[in-house]
Amino acid sequence: MMKIFVTVVGANLLLISALGSGAQDRQAAGVVQSSPPPISGMSMSGMQAAPATGNTADAAAQSTPAEGKTPELLDTILKRKPRSLEECIQLADANNPTLRQAAAIVRRAEAQARQAALYPNPSVGYQGEQIRGGSYGGGEQGAFVAQTIVLGGKLGLRRNVYEQQKQADQIVAEEQLARVHNDVEQAFYQTLSSQEMVVVRRRMVHLTADAVETAHQLANVGQADAPDILQSEVEAEQAKVDYARAQRIFLQNFQSLAALVGKPDLETTPLTAALVTPPEIDTDRIVQTLIESSPAVKLARQEVSVAVSRWKSAKREAVPDLKVRAGEQFNHELVSIAPRKEVGPQSFASVGMDLPLWNRNQGNIQAAQAEKERAEQNVERVQLSVRQQAAPLVQSYLSAKYEADRYRTELIPRAATAYRLYLEKYRQMAVAYPQVLVSQRTLFQLQENYITALNDVWRNAISLQNMMLTGGLHAPASASLGPTATNLPNTGSTGTE
Repeated sequence: MMKIFVTVVGANLLLISALGSGAQDRQAAGVVQSSPPPISGMSMSGMQAAPATGNTADAAAQSTPAEGKTPELLDTILKRKPRSLEECIQLADANNPTLRQAAAIVRRAEAQARQAALYPNPSVGYQGEQIRGGSYGGGEQGAFVAQTIVLGGKLGLRRNVYEQQKQADQIVAEEQLARVHNDVEQAFYQTLSSQEMVVVRRRMVHLTADAVETAHQLANVGQADAPDILQSEVEAEQAKVDYARAQRIFLQNFQSLAALVGKPDLETTPLTAALVTPPEIDTDRIVQTLIESSPAVKLARQEVSVAVSRWKSAKREAVPDLKVRAGEQFNHELVSIAPRKEVGPQSFASVGMDLPLWNRNQGNIQAAQAEKERAEQNVERVQLSVRQQAAPLVQSYLSAKYEADRYRTELIPRAATAYRLYLEKYRQMAVAYPQVLVSQRTLFQLQENYITALNDVWRNAISLQNMMLTGGLHAPASASLGPTATNLPNTGSTGTE
């Protein structure tokens, strides 16, 4: 009887090993069992057609197994220390540029709030009136100081606008952190899944190499013909192609992960995590939790606070400022000619303000009111959008979880048993080799489907845990729209730009 070993490789995936099989049966048939060929012991030469003359089965039996090399792209990489998800998250927190961008946006709003509340600078100048020369002389010359006194608490309201924007930008920074973590975690498990695919494909290379060796040995004693040999060699070559592709996909996914953590030159290493134990999601409460805790909803609510602060500031802007001006001058006008006597030093002062008759900022007040109403409606829109996005993800999570469980408990064990039975019957010449190939393909396809289902479970669970936020390399959107300059010191502007 042929011995089949069910082994656990990588993340506890069920893999079937046919190494060391059929020794007693082949000895009875006169077949000498040799050790399994190395991974690099096959080539495309086995695909060449047998000669047209003579016994086809004998020609195929006398040919040697394929000698081409199996591409090993990860030999050096797999010897390195595995990297965990926690390490990748730490790297992203320290190196992802979007997180530093988000922090800079918060600092910008904080600086703008401080600038918006600064008092207007005083002004100084020279003043001269009725200046003339000649023997009569005369005129008034001197200096003045002017100051605008801001009334109505406008400076505090202007500062409050930027303080509210700062809080919105802090939510944006929190949102960006969730985006980065979501993308990094998904990329990590995508790469881990591709790593497990490499394990499956490598096992397939071993099995097909052993099948080629077995086919040649059976042909030597007349128990296999040319089609069996050629078909086994075709399967072996296809396994090598699939193995090389699986390795390339792993390298591609790891490079994507390295870019997300902000270290494009990160050394490629294996990853370590429990792929077969995805997180449990409370699907009955997750949607409501997302609506209550999502940064997108928090940001929408904070935008209402920003709009309210702008509306309050716009209403107070109609209050005029007090303009105070005072100075000292010397009056050269003559009081008497003989003796010559001038008026001499004198002071002056003025106080005034604009009358809000025609422009009471009514247009800006109405615009701010409309913006406040828009922001209030946006909260409901975002909540509905979160609910709309969450519902399919919950169903996808449940579906993928069910699929993974069925593959693990039902499909793969049954396919493994079917493959073992077909292989035993083939050794006894009871079934044709193509039936063995079909069962073998089915088994490995189920193993790949199992890995894909596990990856889908992780992807959906991670997305739900991170509030469905993606875009770890997208620039964070700031709530502080407009130019960075406000309340410039030399323009007389004291409002928000």
